[in-house]
Amino acid sequence: MLVNTTNLYQIRQTAFEVLNRELGPVAMIRFLQQYESGYGDYSKDRHQWIDNFSVADIVENMNRKAR
Repeated sequence: MLVNTTNLYQIRQTAFEVLNRELGPVAMIRFLQQYESGYGDYSKDRHQWIDNFSVADIVENMNRKAR
């Protein structure tokens, strides 16, 4: 398929159309999410979430959810 595109916007639009047609909307989104770089500092944020939990706390929470 040869597409005459002249700028990045048109190329992006054509690519979205092709992905949607060939993969369907759900698979297209899953494919595009692979390239999402996100934002922030995950390692720093993670420490804020988990530093107050011990291994015993985590195991207890897992066991509670398994019941």
